[in-house]
Amino acid sequence: MLQSLIDLAFDSGFFYVDWRMIVMWLVVLVLLYLAVYKQFEPLLLVPIAFGALLANLPTEGVLNKPAAPLIAPVEGTVCEMFVSRGDSVVVPRIVRQTPTKVADTVKGESTAVADVNAFFEKLSKATSAEGRADVFEKAKGVPDLVAIVRPAKADASAKSYTVGYKGKTFQVRDDDLFVWASTSGTITEVPAKIGSKVVYGETLADVYSPRVGGLYYYIQQGVLLEIFPPLIFLGVGALTDFGPLIANPKMLLLGGAAQFGVFITFIGAVFLGFTSREAASIGIIGGADGPTSIFISNKLAPHILAPIAVAAYSYMALVPIIQPPIMRVLTTEKERKIRMKSLRKVSRLEKLVFAIIVTIFCILLVPDVSALIGMLMLGNFIRECGVCERLSKAAQNETINIVTVFLGTSVGITMTGDRFIRVDTLSILALGVVAFGFSTAAGVVIAKFMNLFLKEKINPLIGSAGVSAVPMAARVSQVEGQKADPSNFLLMHAMGPNVAGVIGTAMVAGFFIATLAH
Repeated sequence: MLQSLIDLAFDSGFFYVDWRMIVMWLVVLVLLYLAVYKQFEPLLLVPIAFGALLANLPTEGVLNKPAAPLIAPVEGTVCEMFVSRGDSVVVPRIVRQTPTKVADTVKGESTAVADVNAFFEKLSKATSAEGRADVFEKAKGVPDLVAIVRPAKADASAKSYTVGYKGKTFQVRDDDLFVWASTSGTITEVPAKIGSKVVYGETLADVYSPRVGGLYYYIQQGVLLEIFPPLIFLGVGALTDFGPLIANPKMLLLGGAAQFGVFITFIGAVFLGFTSREAASIGIIGGADGPTSIFISNKLAPHILAPIAVAAYSYMALVPIIQPPIMRVLTTEKERKIRMKSLRKVSRLEKLVFAIIVTIFCILLVPDVSALIGMLMLGNFIRECGVCERLSKAAQNETINIVTVFLGTSVGITMTGDRFIRVDTLSILALGVVAFGFSTAAGVVIAKFMNLFLKEKINPLIGSAGVSAVPMAARVSQVEGQKADPSNFLLMHAMGPNVAGVIGTAMVAGFFIATLAH
């Protein structure tokens, strides 16, 4: 009877709750408050927040992966195999962030040997098959360790350690990579043996399980396979009037100026120790473009995709909080009252020609973002051609709404407590604010600089709309302008740099991909 009660407790979700989950629940409540009561971009924040709630609950059938072969993470040599045919491997309901290589287990130079040995000792307890301790340790989120692979390209500075695990004593090095079980199941074949030479992607062990993957394992493929970002761009193109940009091409300069924050943050991230690929992915947050941030991170730094996506979408939603103080500090009352002349009417032919020319020019210049630019301009062409009303409405409504729900929850569901309550993740979030701030400030400052040479002055407030948060940034420019002069209307003028920012951020992302991905 007692054992049955214990088993029931372990089968329920209460046993798995820890302080990190509770902290993230509070974060979720803050996001929902901002979305529902403050109405800060609820279409983004509500799905993100609810996804984050699911991520920090011991769910079943939501995040678990289906059975699949366990593959070599790199070309190299199999140092150790800890499973054989017929063995069972277990992945707990809540999986904590596990190290990818031995060096990740080291906390400091002076205690490196002790750290590595302590890690394997803890791992042995967590995967032991003896008694109730196994269940308690499993609840801490440690999956079974299947193999260790040593990269073919040896690191000359890698340290060696003698460790014990599962009754074996062996040596590991700092650059050795762990291969963890990805789903609970039975080992059916073990093609790789200790000492085998393997290439990247080669099967180390086959796992069978009758269970399929969780709902969001499949939905998240829309992010990982780069399907959702181009579809969002299709909808954005169908929703956006490029007329203000065509009528006033000078606004391209403001869209370009907003990319200043991207490059400043790139330099700062490299200085703080991030790799060039990671820094480029972090810097794009300054463009305030969630789909582009996901697109570039997936190609350059997939291991930090989660915090980058959350930062990009959260800051997009928080545009009404972040931008106004910067705009007010950098402008005078007189500048905020500047009235701009009404824009000329742009013909349908001009809009159609613009979409075709931008598609050709941008893809020839930066082929790596063809999917984003192509879908953006396709959506706009459908909008403006006048003969595809049904397609235009579908792109503006059903398509973008469905993708927003799936993309938002897919982003939120990466917000697990153990992944976000970390120094490196918090650093990315902080750098995202810096990027966004510099992009906003650069747009305002460049607008002020342009006024030194223009007869018809630009209201500097529209410079902040150079970030590509469409149309939130343009609306913020309108609101701030009307605080200074209630009869001043800046929205259409602000849409020019806003649209230019969408194109500019995509082009910068393509530049980073072209120069860093190969």
